[in-house]
Amino acid sequence: MRWFYCGGFIAIAVLSASFAVAQTAPSAKPQVGALVDGGHALLFGGGRQQHDLGPEPAAVRPEWAPLIGEYGWEMSRFYVLESGGELKILSGWFDYETLRAVSTDAFQLASSGPHGAVKLNFQRDAKGAVTGVEVEGVVYPKRPFLGPEEYFHITPLESVPELRAEALASTQPVENGNFRAPELVELVQLDPSIKLDIRYATNRNFLGAPLYLQPKAYMQKPAAEALVRVSQHLHAMGFGLIIHDAYRPWYVTKMFWDGTPNDKKSFVADPAKGSRHNRGCAVDLSLYDLKTGKELVMTGGYDEMSERSYAHYPGGTSQQRWQRDLLRQAMDAEGFVVIESEWWHFDYKDWAQYPILNLTFEQLEAKKP
Repeated sequence: MRWFYCGGFIAIAVLSASFAVAQTAPSAKPQVGALVDGGHALLFGGGRQQHDLGPEPAAVRPEWAPLIGEYGWEMSRFYVLESGGELKILSGWFDYETLRAVSTDAFQLASSGPHGAVKLNFQRDAKGAVTGVEVEGVVYPKRPFLGPEEYFHITPLESVPELRAEALASTQPVENGNFRAPELVELVQLDPSIKLDIRYATNRNFLGAPLYLQPKAYMQKPAAEALVRVSQHLHAMGFGLIIHDAYRPWYVTKMFWDGTPNDKKSFVADPAKGSRHNRGCAVDLSLYDLKTGKELVMTGGYDEMSERSYAHYPGGTSQQRWQRDLLRQAMDAEGFVVIESEWWHFDYKDWAQYPILNLTFEQLEAKKP
């Protein structure tokens, strides 16, 4: 492969550092308000960290949308992305070059660029779907991409019923510490505008079978109140929160670990240490459009075990990256920290003050007054 080689992880690391420098200090005077459905008030107090993302970018041109993605193979690939209203490629480590249209599926790079006046010819199948791009006689296949209606799937090392039985028979780790008393509350009870798409209560998850018996989302009360403040802030911009997972019983974390192959274990928590989800202080979420009710398309799919899940993945469109960064900024402002390998996963600042829990949703429901 002479032409393109994309060192994605290095590019992401540099982008991560540049974004970190751009953060500003939180407001010294928190606002206080009440929960108003659709209103702009902040609930339970709290401060807001401000950083101007600029106006939301326009949607990508329809004819470009099918071309955007990753092309090539694991160690020889490049991105086709949209940035600033231009279609570009990212290759090498930091080489952004603009693609000039020759026809609908034919483009050319500038002769002054690092690769010279190279031509790219996108290829399609009989149904019109883009399957790859031809560059100097080499066809680079288009790599698959997950949208909001799709899900990433692996073949678990054991069947889900076997994993469940073994996990339920196991003992959670013993912890020493002066922890806060747990106070799990249901998110939708605090803010009915929060939508739930709890993938682990369906077969639309990476293990391909339901892990929860109910689609519920609980968090420790301070974390839940902070999340409601995020929700109300985003309403003013026309967005709502959609939750994929929040509090997770410890036995489910063990199912994840035991069912995931070793080469993908970096995307799941070690049950010997527990997960911040087990403490009720982590949430997996995205944005939806308040007008249409539809989940927004981000730069990568939820629970996708790939580089596209990184919080600073450079591919996709300007609008997708803006939406992803808007979510992160809103969460940052209320004490949540993103996991760099998962744009959708945020930990609340006080997670270490709570113990690992193994209560099922059914047990939590039974405790309600």
